[in-house]
Amino acid sequence: MLKYLITERKLIVTLAKNDFRKKFAGSYMGILWALVQPVVTVLMYWFVFQVGLRQTQSYGGVPFILWMLAGLVPWFYFNDALTGGTNSLVEYSYLVKKVVFRIEILPIVKACSALYVHVFFVVLTYVLYCLYGKFPGWYSFQMLYYSGCMFILVLSLSYGTAAISVLFRDNVQIVAIALQVGVWFTPIMWNFADIAPHLPKVVCWIFKLNPMYYICYGYRDSLIGHVPFWHHPALTAWFWIFTILAYLWGTKTFRRSRGHFADVL
Repeated sequence: MLKYLITERKLIVTLAKNDFRKKFAGSYMGILWALVQPVVTVLMYWFVFQVGLRQTQSYGGVPFILWMLAGLVPWFYFNDALTGGTNSLVEYSYLVKKVVFRIEILPIVKACSALYVHVFFVVLTYVLYCLYGKFPGWYSFQMLYYSGCMFILVLSLSYGTAAISVLFRDNVQIVAIALQVGVWFTPIMWNFADIAPHLPKVVCWIFKLNPMYYICYGYRDSLIGHVPFWHHPALTAWFWIFTILAYLWGTKTFRRSRGHFADVL
């Protein structure tokens, strides 16, 4: 993965830009649609929880909307990048059939393409925190670390899901359903600390086994709690163990299946 990121960096950047642009080619608003949908989603969650359900409790000294946004922004990227990566080989089937093209970079292209919207929302998050008088400190730079963690995680999974999707097209829908469930399984709109005392320890550990638990709370630690990532050695170790295993599974599945891609597509 690192080899391709370095040797094919110019091609990856070019393809990522084109991939981002072509999603909205022909529409009047163009790439603005990439920003409108997540913004509407955030406003909808804000209206449901803070206005409809009157969720006015603050967490870590910040309003609920800021607390929720810190967990929602990384999930937007994970959802977008994994969905795109899963469908990358099918979408770029004309490149997969070319003998001279390195198809290994296609999941990387999708992960990089999703970064454009992610960067926008990170900046928007900073602006909203400042407007509320909650100015992020030096710990907010930890978001670079957690973003890097998420980038590697989503790539590791995408290699396997992309390979399976070529041979089993229903996998795209299975991943989409898993992500719909995952957004509620991950403590984004609800606080894990509120329900943990009422749950068996085994159930609590199951929630923490979700790698996005580590990422979402990492963003909150960076923006709200000001907690360094090395203060969670057990969660950090588990995240990297999971990511390494996902990478080994994904790349092995990709290599073993690639000989059939051109024939199936």
